[in-house]
Amino acid sequence: MIQVFGSPASGGTRKVLAALLETNTPHELKVIDFAKREHKQEPFLARQPFGQVPAIDDDGFVLFESRAIVRYVSAKAGDKLTPSTLRDRALMDQWLSVEQANFSPYVMKFVYHHVFNRPQDEAVLQSAEVEIDKALAILSKALGNRTFLVGETFTLADLCYMPYFEYMQPTPLKEKLALYPNIAAWWGRLRERDSWRKVTGRG
Repeated sequence: MIQVFGSPASGGTRKVLAALLETNTPHELKVIDFAKREHKQEPFLARQPFGQVPAIDDDGFVLFESRAIVRYVSAKAGDKLTPSTLRDRALMDQWLSVEQANFSPYVMKFVYHHVFNRPQDEAVLQSAEVEIDKALAILSKALGNRTFLVGETFTLADLCYMPYFEYMQPTPLKEKLALYPNIAAWWGRLRERDSWRKVTGRG
């Protein structure tokens, strides 16, 4: 039984929970109370020294950072969310890197501003929007003739984008999906997966 220490509203925690559900891995969520700042105190800091969620404990094996955790979950389940060929695994890693470096940091600027009440300078938002448009155009092209980012099979590459597209919905970024029908269709498929419906409380 993998114990997940995190928050149901956290994007990183949602990635991990989705991976666990996709792989039918037994798990238990131990909710970390942000209001009580449990993530900045022991015993949580012994699991995650940076004071961020999530972290997991798998029979004494402690791991933090959501992208590392979902890779571990997939591997533990026989690489269920990881492609079998060398080139497809490389493509998965490519899109995971794009998410981390070229997409989610910029989306989060809008999320901080519009959702978490952490105002951002207008110049910061404008700069972030330029990078988001660039990433969306590239993702749209990649999805032009495939169901998922690595062909016809759902992988970790798709999973790791899901929290950020969910976060976009209450922000002005939601309107951009109309400009990218390939992405809108892809997101439509992702958000209706049983795992994501459960993670977001819709299933």
